[in-house]
Amino acid sequence: MAADPVRIEDPADPRISGFVSIRERDLTGRDGLFIAEGTVVLRMLGQAAARANGFAAEAILLLENRLAGIADLLEAFPPGVPVYVASAAVFDAIAGFNMHRGVLALGRKPAAEAEAGLLGRLPETSLVLAGCGLSNHDNVGSIFRNAAAFGADAVFLDETSCDPLYRKAIRVSVGSVLAVPFARRLPAQAMLHGLADAGFDIWGLSPRGEVLVSAIPAARRIALVLGTEGEGLPQGILASFRTARIPQRPGLDSLNVATASGIALYEIASAMGRIG
Repeated sequence: MAADPVRIEDPADPRISGFVSIRERDLTGRDGLFIAEGTVVLRMLGQAAARANGFAAEAILLLENRLAGIADLLEAFPPGVPVYVASAAVFDAIAGFNMHRGVLALGRKPAAEAEAGLLGRLPETSLVLAGCGLSNHDNVGSIFRNAAAFGADAVFLDETSCDPLYRKAIRVSVGSVLAVPFARRLPAQAMLHGLADAGFDIWGLSPRGEVLVSAIPAARRIALVLGTEGEGLPQGILASFRTARIPQRPGLDSLNVATASGIALYEIASAMGRIG
C-alpha cells in the first residue's frame, strides 16, 4: 500500500510542486510526467503500475474527504508512493481552479516505444488503430476508450498527433491510455508502411471509402486508419491503401472521428470474434 497520508497546509509546499497550476502545466509540459485525475483513472494507474508496463506513480494528492472512500485503490500502489491530503481551499489553491473530483496522481511516463518494438510484441492475430494528425485530445481519449472496449491490441499515432498522456485525453479515455499499448513517433506514411510490412491489411476510413466497413474481408491482421478531425485522411494515404466507409444518411460530410472508430472497431472486432 502507498505511504501513510501526509497533510498539506501550504499550497507552496515543495512536496506537491508537481500538482501546482495544473492547467498551466498542461500547456508548458511536465518533463516526462502526467496527471491522472479521478478515481477511475487512479485505479487504472494502480493496475498499470502492477503490470510493470512502464507507468509509475510519483505521488497522490487527495481532497481530505475522499481519503476514506478510496482506501482500497491505494492498496495497489507501493509504500514508496507518497499520499498527500488537503482541505478544499488548499487543494484548489494548489491546482489553480476548483477541483471537485478531489483525486489526483502524478504519474511518470514510460520510455517512448518505437513502432518496431511494439509491432514485435503484438500477437499473430491483431487488430490495431492508426491515427494520422489527430489533434483533439477529447477525440484521442475517446479513441483509446473504444480501443479498450473492443479489444484492439494497440494504437499507433503519427508524429503530428497529440499526446495521449495529456491530462484531458487520459480523463476522457477513463484511463484506457494507461492500458492500451501505443507508439507515437513516425510520419504517417512511414508508420503505415511499417504496419503493412508487419503483415497488416491497411484500411483507411473515409466517407468516400471503396467498400462498407462491414464488407472488410477477414484477415489475420487488420489496421484501421483514422484521419484528422474535419479534413480526414490525406489524399496520399487514401491513394496508397484500401479504404472503407461507414454508411450514413446524406446531409453531413462525415462522422466524428471517435464515433467512427467505435463503429468500425465494433464491426471488425465482431467479425474477428473479439466481443460477445
